[in-house]
Amino acid sequence: MIKLFLIVNKQGQTRLSRYYDCTEVQKRTVLESEVIKLCLSRPKDQCSFLEYKDFRLVFRQYAALFIVVGIDESENEMAVFELIHNFVEVLDKYFSRVSDLQIMFNLDKVHIILDEMVLNGCVVETNKSRILAPLLVLDKVGES
Repeated sequence: MIKLFLIVNKQGQTRLSRYYDCTEVQKRTVLESEVIKLCLSRPKDQCSFLEYKDFRLVFRQYAALFIVVGIDESENEMAVFELIHNFVEVLDKYFSRVSDLQIMFNLDKVHIILDEMVLNGCVVETNKSRILAPLLVLDKVGES
């Protein structure tokens, strides 16, 4: 099961955070700062999987963005690694080019994309067209 999903820029600023278990706000802040520190300080030639407390971290870097996913022992690291890549491909397809600013100014749409892919910590959809369908409908309604 996926425990958390973070998008962070190179400066360590959280752009998106989604938790799939009940965690207090103070604990989230500490958790995020520790996780971000661990992932950003990791050399590029080292593995993108880390053990952290009671879960594992899987992360990927795309230009100036880091995407970090915290999982429990039942989840497959490589599948989550590919999920991150699929998520970025969906963002690229919708926004043309994903950037820190795109995420900041379209956070609601990024949340919709993530919600279409992951529900209650479980991956429910990976098909790009089906993931983007609700957003395209919203865009059409907004135009009219």
